[in-house]
Amino acid sequence: MNKQRGFTLIELVVVIIILGVLAAVAVPRFTDMSDQARNAAAKGVAGAISSATSMNYAQRQVSNPNAIVVNQANVCTSAVLGQFVQGVTLQNGANPTGDQIFRIQASTNAGANANCNAATNLPTAECSVRATGTGANIVNQNFLVICAR
Repeated sequence: MNKQRGFTLIELVVVIIILGVLAAVAVPRFTDMSDQARNAAAKGVAGAISSATSMNYAQRQVSNPNAIVVNQANVCTSAVLGQFVQGVTLQNGANPTGDQIFRIQASTNAGANANCNAATNLPTAECSVRATGTGANIVNQNFLVICAR
């Protein structure tokens, strides 16, 4: 006579309970990561703009005709800084919605230091970028723009 082998009902119930407990622990952790991902994306955009403006400044110093002049009174705008990044959309003002869209503005620490046009200003401006979303943990990412007069 052949013996049939398989899992008992108790074994199946225990496995389902274990999977339920693991899912209950993992789901809140994954939902919390969306704010971290948005902050990381904003840090990447901030780093890209800061790096691009410093390279642009070096190009202006060697009189490269393709370098961008950055000497506006308020450089922390999408019109000025949007020239330095591709693949993302920068917007001024209110909190934008949608993927790959970031709000750009003068840093709250900047005060008058967002002005690349001032004669007494250092050759830097402090701006900030913020990812879209309404999460409580999404924060502004500050970065320096190197003015190129």
